[in-house]
Amino acid sequence: MEPSSLVACREDLSLSVEQTTDAKYNDLRSQFLSVRKIRGDGNCFYRAFCFAHLESILQNVRALDWFKERLIKSGIDVSSAGLDESSFKDHLTTLIEVVEQCQADEQEATLLKVFNEQTTSDSMVQYLRLLTSAHLQNHADFFSNFVEAPNLTDYCKQEVEAMAMECDHVDILALSQALGIGIHIVSMEGDTQDLVHHIIPEGAQPSLHLLYQTSHYDILYPRADPFHYVK
Repeated sequence: MEPSSLVACREDLSLSVEQTTDAKYNDLRSQFLSVRKIRGDGNCFYRAFCFAHLESILQNVRALDWFKERLIKSGIDVSSAGLDESSFKDHLTTLIEVVEQCQADEQEATLLKVFNEQTTSDSMVQYLRLLTSAHLQNHADFFSNFVEAPNLTDYCKQEVEAMAMECDHVDILALSQALGIGIHIVSMEGDTQDLVHHIIPEGAQPSLHLLYQTSHYDILYPRADPFHYVK
């Protein structure tokens, strides 16, 4: 990846993934064709999530319309969690404008260019962080059971809303629920010889596939049948 890239071009898996164990690596390569590297700046999950989802619906007019409408409505969710509109309105507008750019120009190159504009890219990440925080707080009865912190509000402000803070499993579930988007995470972690597959939320049909390795997320692209790996 170029030092300045927030989101890189796709690369063949055989050239770009660190080989932790031969078994895991071979398994990964049998299921996925390529990977897109994301800068490791603490925002990699949110950036990968947003890029991968938009890329997956880039030429689907109905899906883009639905996503835009869902984003517009999500502003109500963020407000209802007590966040002042001034703290998120500009970030939400940026994200909606990027979706509109996708509607006007269904080109991967355009999407890549936008996501590598630091101010625009970080603004989208910031909105997704605020939306995640809002969803956690709006469903505090459920999520407080899974947050290892004395106070859910403090956790959200310090660990979720702040840029460059790494994402936890509970945050991923909250964002997935907030936008109705299924996520498939392939983990290279652990001592076993097998890859670990997480579908979030459980039972969903994922629209994007992420590789988790050494506390970092990159985007994966499956071979012909995207669901043959799900066990």
